[in-house]
Order: sequence, then structure tokens, then C-alpha cells
Amino acid sequence: MRAAAILGLGCSSKDLRPFQTGESIDWRIGMPAAEDRADLILLFGGDGTVHRHLGQLVKLGLPVLVVPAGSGNDFASSLALRRVRDSLAAFKKFCQGAKNVRAIDLGMITPLAQAKSVPDVARYFACVAGVGLDGEVACRANGLPRWLRGHGGYLLSMLPTIFTFAPFPIKILTPTENSKQEWAVRSDQPSMLAAFANTPLYGGGMRVAPKAKMDDGLLDVCIVRRVNALKLFGMFPTVYAGRHLGIREVEYFQAPRVRVETEQPIDVYADGEYVCRTPVEVSVEPAVLRVVTSSS
Repeated sequence: MRAAAILGLGCSSKDLRPFQTGESIDWRIGMPAAEDRADLILLFGGDGTVHRHLGQLVKLGLPVLVVPAGSGNDFASSLALRRVRDSLAAFKKFCQGAKNVRAIDLGMITPLAQAKSVPDVARYFACVAGVGLDGEVACRANGLPRWLRGHGGYLLSMLPTIFTFAPFPIKILTPTENSKQEWAVRSDQPSMLAAFANTPLYGGGMRVAPKAKMDDGLLDVCIVRRVNALKLFGMFPTVYAGRHLGIREVEYFQAPRVRVETEQPIDVYADGEYVCRTPVEVSVEPAVLRVVTSSS
């Protein structure tokens, strides 16, 4: 058996040692080439590390086992790999021939109008893409020390942002029932944020899209309308339990793809990483990534 290990920021070969228990495994460090014929890729890191490698992982088509070792591990948690020992148990099952590999969807962001200096290239995301308050918080959180980002950094960045962020005009369009080429306005109101989810979790455990599934071919869209800062502050804890869907200012729906338009270009973040600016199309690519899970 051949296995490759991708070591994200802050990881080293010592993180690989618990997995190197069998002499029958031929290990390689780094992204394998197509001709290497690896049987498995272990990816050590968090959501940002996963995000940066998605394009190449999809091209290779090999099973990927995520080992949660980053400042944010929402993708691994969505796969029930909350700790390193969970990934180790999944690895042992895989080596024993268990069929614990599943194909999951990924989100896709396609810029619709960019400056000439920015390539018009679509980009995969694993968890959630967002605009508005979410992007502002992600930007602030990325400026924190890595240790702090992994220990409540998103929360620390969220609290001050709530009281300074202003609602912005945003238009979200979905394909019409009669034609995939025609679009209809689904939402057109000043809002605080719009999130487009492939997984239930983001931001360090917030269940922004509690109904999201990674294999249904749909995005779960959560929009928070204009709301005053105090009510938004009170709403914030409910997101961790997914109880925000019943709040009047929250709209939630599913769609295979959406278009996002704003009066002025706004930053788009996905998996905590900056991607591009609006306008964009956000869509789902069904069953494009094979992942190793904790159960067969």
C-alpha cells in the first residue's frame, strides 16, 4: 500500500508517527503526482489547508483522510473526525479493507466580473462560503495568532464586528424552474450576511446550516436580514445549536446554484479564506471528492 501525507501549517513528520505502525505501507510526504499511484492521501491540517488543496485532490481522485490539526476543523468535524484519534481509527479501518470511503459534494465559486489582473477561475470550497458579516469576521480572525484562532478566534472577532457592521444591499438569484439558463430573484433586501453551505458547520462549530448534507447535490443558503446590533448579539449563541432558523430575520432555503450580486463589490470568503469579490455564482459539484470516514 502506498500513502501520501500532506502536512499543513504547524504540522511536522512527528504528527504522522501514530499512523506509521505498519511496515507494509510505503509513505511519501507531499502531494503525490498522478503517476505515483498512491492508495490514500492523509491531509494534516484545518479547513484552510483542505481548501487550498481541493483542486488537486479532485483531479487525483484518491481517497482523502483528513486529520484535524488546524485552527479551524469544521470540515473534519462534519465527517465525524473531531480528534486525531478518530482519524487514526478511520485509517486503521481503511488499511484492514473496510469500505469506509464515500464520495461527497464540494461547493464551487465562479467569479462573474473581475479586474483583468485577477484570473476568472472557479474555486472549490469544502464547508461554507459567505459574504457580509461573515467575511469581515474571517478577515479579522485571520489576523490573529494561529493559537488564538484555534481557541475561540472566530468568536473573539465576531463580537466587536457585530456592533460596527452595517447591512448592505444584496441580491440572490436562483435558476427558474423552466430554464437552467434563466434566473429569478429569490432575495433582494439589505442583509447582514449570506452563507452558502455544503456542510452544517463553520466558524469553529457554529451550525449555520443545520440541514446541510454533503451528498445531496444542494447548497443550503442562510441569509440574515437587517437587524439591530443588540438583537444580532442575542441571536449569535443560537447559531451554535442551529436554533436561529426560527428567527424572523433569517431566511433559509436550498438550491443547486445561486448568483450573488451587490451594489458594490464585496469580499467573498470560503472555508475562512479570501476567494474573490462579488458578483459570483455559487454552485455544487456533486460527488467530486472521495473521503475516508469513521464508519463504513
